[in-house]
Amino acid sequence: MESTGYNPLLSSQKPSDSGLQAVLHPLVLLTISDYITRHTLREQPGPIVGALIGQQIGREVTIEHAFECATSAQDGEVRLDAEWFKQRLDQIKTIHKSPQLDLVGWYTLLPKSGPTPSILPIHNWILSEHNESSLLLGFHPEEAVNNSAGSRLPLTIYESNYEVDEPKPDQGEDKEMRDGEPPLKLKFRELPYSVGTGEAEMISMDFVARGAGNATAIEPREQRRTAAPAVDSDPKGKRRADVLGRLERDVGLEEHILSREDEEMIAALTAKANSIKMLQSRVNLLATYLERLPPSYLPGETTAAPSGDQNSTPSHTILRSIQALVNRLSLIVPSAAEAYEQEMLMEANDVHLMELLNNVMQSASEARGVGKKFSIVENAKNHNRKTLDNSAFDPRLSMISGELAL
Repeated sequence: MESTGYNPLLSSQKPSDSGLQAVLHPLVLLTISDYITRHTLREQPGPIVGALIGQQIGREVTIEHAFECATSAQDGEVRLDAEWFKQRLDQIKTIHKSPQLDLVGWYTLLPKSGPTPSILPIHNWILSEHNESSLLLGFHPEEAVNNSAGSRLPLTIYESNYEVDEPKPDQGEDKEMRDGEPPLKLKFRELPYSVGTGEAEMISMDFVARGAGNATAIEPREQRRTAAPAVDSDPKGKRRADVLGRLERDVGLEEHILSREDEEMIAALTAKANSIKMLQSRVNLLATYLERLPPSYLPGETTAAPSGDQNSTPSHTILRSIQALVNRLSLIVPSAAEAYEQEMLMEANDVHLMELLNNVMQSASEARGVGKKFSIVENAKNHNRKTLDNSAFDPRLSMISGELAL
């Protein structure tokens, strides 16, 4: 991926000539970075290629989802698996029906200089089979490594267009004159984009950021013991480690390593808790905004008063949105309130009944264990009583039982 000064695949037109605008969502960036990380760490063969899913509204193209694609080498060129790609795209369309999403482009790794001829087979196939105005998202790994805080994202979005091939800058104005129109060639033009996000994506991004900050590596206890060189050289430290080891064996102290199901449950509960916190913060923000309105906007106030520093700036658009939200709250309340409360009570009773049954089963299991222990003790007592009764007739058995008692 070495950069060169001149790229024949780049268009000479300005990026803003077409008027097309792209809106990139954060989930696409997460998907691409995860795919690149897995592909690199697992040392998988083949290039990194994926599809971009979104929708086009007028001159605005949204890129909302992405998925990796299966590739194959044909005649020395990298191509997509047509059957696999069609099946996967149909599945994505079935999932995202409201609003209906479709293929808007694809992504791969590119140098900063722009597209290379190796991507043309895949791009031409997508243009001819799926989307004649497909976009190309080029991720620049060299910029991602040397990136700094506050800089641009290490990617570039291109739109494709058929233009007349112009001569290289070093050829000058002299060129061969030919009859007829010059042939059109595929060119890529840089497309301006903005990052758009929704409430669900904000919750996901916040969860990923918090999870990455709290991630820790777990190593076996034996490895941590052997990794401490100071214990072998220090007798006191060695004795202390031996004492701790005996305590762990006696008491049964073990590390609590969560299973995969527990981790998924914790992740789901954490996501729900984050969504509830965000909803609560939005409600508090709206309440604070309404409380700090000028007195003239409050009910019962007829005279206008000068707005102070603590008053919020009135906005009729925001107030109309809040009014519409309040009017829609009645739709959340079910029409049959009594039947809804009865159903909720039945579900709560079912949950409590399952908890009681679980407690009863645990109590029965504990009682069964106590009964087994009691039976063992009674059998031992009966065996000892029979031994003592037999020893009364045989002095040698009495001597042996006495020695056993000692």
